[in-house]
Parts: sequence; C-alpha cells; structure tokens
Amino acid sequence: MKKFYIVRHGETEYNRIGMVQGSGIDAPLNPTGEQQSESFYQAFKHIKFDKIYVSNLIRTEQSVRKFIDSDIPYEALADLREISWGVQEGVAFTPETSTAYQQTTKRWAAGDLDARIEEGETPAEVALRQQRAFEYILEKPDAEEQTILICIHGRAIRILLCWMLNHPLSMMDNFPHKNLGLYIVNHAGNQYSVEVFNETGHL
Repeated sequence: MKKFYIVRHGETEYNRIGMVQGSGIDAPLNPTGEQQSESFYQAFKHIKFDKIYVSNLIRTEQSVRKFIDSDIPYEALADLREISWGVQEGVAFTPETSTAYQQTTKRWAAGDLDARIEEGETPAEVALRQQRAFEYILEKPDAEEQTILICIHGRAIRILLCWMLNHPLSMMDNFPHKNLGLYIVNHAGNQYSVEVFNETGHL
C-alpha cells in the first residue's frame, strides 16, 4: 500500500488579492503562504516521508521546502501542474472580468466537460496528465516509496480526487481545498481511498 499526503500550495499574492492563477503564472508564496508552510512542517515533520513530488511551479516546491531541506528526495513533475485557465489567468475574480471563468466552471458542474476557457485546458485533459504522473509514481517499489508527500494546486486536487475515487469530473467541486490543507489518500491494489479529508487543524 502507498499512502499519499496531498496538500495544496501555500498562499500567493494572486490568492490574496483574488486573481486567477493557473499553470501560466509561476507566482511565489507570500508571507502568509510561508507561514502556512511552516505550520504544516511543524505539524507533520515527524512523518517519515520516502519521497516528495511537486509540480513544476515554484509555489509547490516552496510550500514543502523544509521537508526537502531535511534530505527527503523530491521530484518536480510537469504533469502535476495546475489547470491552465488560458486567457483568464491574471484576471481578477469580479463579475465584470471573470465571466468566462464562472460560466465555464458552471458548465463543468453541469456535465459539459468539453468546455474550456480560450487557450485553457479541460478537466479531462488535466486528469489524463495526472494519471500519467501517478502511473510513474506507482511504478516505484513500495519498499522505496511508500509514504509520499505531494504538493499541487487547488483545481488540480479537485480533479485528482474525482478520478481517484471513480467520481465523474462534474463532481469536482465536492472536494474543497485550502492553502496547505491536507488530504490523505491510500492506494492498495487498484483502488484509492480517502483517509483524511481537507484537514486544516494544523493551520
């Protein structure tokens, strides 16, 4: 069995001021995000992680930097990056500017999973690359990588948990997330199960 500790990255300035971020904006953590990272480290530094996986966006690596600095091997996988929000990236979440964003996420919830923002990705496209990443991770022997820390992104976590649990991607909004919020997911045989659901007590 493999045990995955899956967290969202810490807060960035884009999060703080309410702007769409996505995979095209490589924003670092802000001071609050750094504090969240420290709180998560203090709460879980006793866990003996065998490996850390992050996306190829700096905010994920920064969020687990203290674990990396304690000599835990880590790897950045581009397939774990956030969904691309296309032309909406860098746009404020306001009724006037984020109409395309709001309309697209509503279409996804209604089952129209082919909908996409201009120049952006669909949830199915994200799921496919995530599955490719996890095929790579699951190939590693349990003796080498059994307890694994993964730091990724908000929408990516929603999509990830849907396909892991065999839920339609239209149900992704049923999985909340917060900066440095934690899901613990077990993998045994060909099945995933959630042990801890969006834990934030450490924050």
